[in-house]
Amino acid sequence: MKLLNLLCALAFVSAAVAGEWTPISDGVLAKITSDGKKIGWPGATGGITVDRTNGDVYMVVCDNGLWKSSDKGANFERIDGGKIGGRCETGFALEMDPAGKRMMCFMIYGASALLTDSGKTFAPSKLSHLDFGTVDWSEPEAKTMIAFKHEAGGEVFVTKDAGATWTSVGKGFKSIGLFDANSLVASKGEGIVRSTDGGTTWTKVSDIAPVGLALRVMNGTGHWLSAKGMLVSKDKGATWTVSGTPVKAFAGPFFGKDANHWIVAAKDGLQESTDAGATWTTVCPLPTGYPAGIVGPNFGYDPTANILYAACMGKPAYKLAR
Repeated sequence: MKLLNLLCALAFVSAAVAGEWTPISDGVLAKITSDGKKIGWPGATGGITVDRTNGDVYMVVCDNGLWKSSDKGANFERIDGGKIGGRCETGFALEMDPAGKRMMCFMIYGASALLTDSGKTFAPSKLSHLDFGTVDWSEPEAKTMIAFKHEAGGEVFVTKDAGATWTSVGKGFKSIGLFDANSLVASKGEGIVRSTDGGTTWTKVSDIAPVGLALRVMNGTGHWLSAKGMLVSKDKGATWTVSGTPVKAFAGPFFGKDANHWIVAAKDGLQESTDAGATWTTVCPLPTGYPAGIVGPNFGYDPTANILYAACMGKPAYKLAR
């Protein structure tokens, strides 16, 4: 009877938390504090993402580096060896390769680095204090990247040697992306412009301005949030079409089971489409206290386990099992 009561109690607890945001960073934050280390401004976590291929969770703690969990957020271990610092300023700061095992950390007020081999190797970037960026994941060594600095007047930089050297391609930008070293795209708020000469010259290719700060590419197709719907390009940014119906999102897409399965973050909560934006469903509200804007909140999605993750500067990190 006691065993039956225990099992019933456990079932009740599981049912109570199913579909609710559950904190996962408390243990890490307590350990850092007990070790006598200071958590940087504004406190708590400063970024999160998920390797969609294996469910590994990567979480940034302000001024305390990158932590990894391979058991869905139950336990974390710091893995960066001091090569990651600061915090994530935006939800586009951590860019995970959709094919898994590689990630670029575009950090502000701390060191930035490229992670490979699921965190076994880190290649530090010579340039940091970066708000967000994108990487050409089609390259075996992921050498080409584009990055953005808002405190430098929207200045954009490009590297072709995995962050060893960077070249400025101008100021006044708001959103950026790339498909490869010869196909850069960007926006200054009036549509999309494209460069095929490393950023020396730009040609307008769309009148629709992106809302998403950074382009996300999967299987060679570019995806960019806009107020009119998801902007999609299958020819390295030369032309753009709107896929599906509009959704007022500020972060994403986070790819699910395939390139047509998207999660995006909006004021009304996380939204999901499994048909390339044709229809949308509200999955859940944002965690309590999380702002609905480009500065702060980060999200991740594990499509195999069907778990959502969230972190935000100054707040705990959470997961939501669906």
